[in-house]
Amino acid sequence: MSSPDPQVRAARNKSTSPPPRGPVVAVTGAASGVGALLTERLAASEEVKQVVAIDERRGECAEAEWHILDVRDPAIADRLRGADVVVHLALDLDLETDAAARTAYNVRGTQTVLTAAAAAGVHRVVLCTSTMVYGALPDNELPLSEDAELRATAEATGVGDLLEIERLARRAPRAHPGLNVTVVRPAVLVGGTDTALTRYFESPRLLVVAGSRPAWQFCHVDDLCSALEYAVLEKVDGELAVGCDGWLEQEEVEELSGIRRMELPSAVALGAAARLHRIGLTPSPAGDLAYTMYPWVVSGSRLHDVGWRPAYTNEEVLAQLLDEVSGRHTVAGRRLGRKDATAAGAAGATVALLGAAAVVRRARKARRRI
Repeated sequence: MSSPDPQVRAARNKSTSPPPRGPVVAVTGAASGVGALLTERLAASEEVKQVVAIDERRGECAEAEWHILDVRDPAIADRLRGADVVVHLALDLDLETDAAARTAYNVRGTQTVLTAAAAAGVHRVVLCTSTMVYGALPDNELPLSEDAELRATAEATGVGDLLEIERLARRAPRAHPGLNVTVVRPAVLVGGTDTALTRYFESPRLLVVAGSRPAWQFCHVDDLCSALEYAVLEKVDGELAVGCDGWLEQEEVEELSGIRRMELPSAVALGAAARLHRIGLTPSPAGDLAYTMYPWVVSGSRLHDVGWRPAYTNEEVLAQLLDEVSGRHTVAGRRLGRKDATAAGAAGATVALLGAAAVVRRARKARRRI
């Protein structure tokens, strides 16, 4: 008997070959930012069977299976059926977003994703918060261990939301037996990001509060995506800190950036920041300043123990950040137009910040006249 035609034999082998190994991974917030980068990375990985991308608009990754919906919609459970892992990255941490609306979106979205994942039979959810949840405090160890107590408060932008997400992560395995939750906490994230901490480097002077002890640890978005992939592939679990090895002292940051410091007493800096935010002139509350005053560096030992290493150093990430913010001008967290920036540069950042008192007085007088 003659053997089958080679093309027929190849077709038979293809039809009987096992499907690609690896998990089916759903990514929320997949159309932009970290979500878009991770979606592309997972879609290109031979260790991932399929990527299900979920967002309110379609992104650019053609290899993913797209579903367009709000993560707060309970219908998301149907879109998650068949997924092994969900990476929830649909968070709003925009400085300009109304705080109440931001919290409603972030907390409700996380609650819905966790409940929907459990209902859909997903066995692992990966959440992303920040090392900011440890809190920036003068008695923090350098570095903190990953299982250190979360001592942050809700006084900094978005940190209250992140602490609530951490609480939901701890509660979920008890509420949904069989659901594993991994939390990834990046340091100061750099790579197309806009936060109160990246805006710090847009100022004409680096504000240093007298008597403080800053320490800077950065995380490149590519390293965050790499760490998230480790979590997706179950190479590591639990609560994970991710960032560059070590940290930079304030003096090193100033030397590398070439930006001189502006040192102010604590009461002056915190008081001016609080007043500016209260009357709506700046998006950053006074609580954001703590993260430029005290250390909140984390070891990242859990990822290191399984062989993960950052591709970038703190010096390299700072250099990229400085390149990204070049040409932007911020004073006390508020972006300035070109005309304002020229004035601020000429007058000096100290005058710009301390001038808040005069602005506050004018605002109060105006309110009294109404």
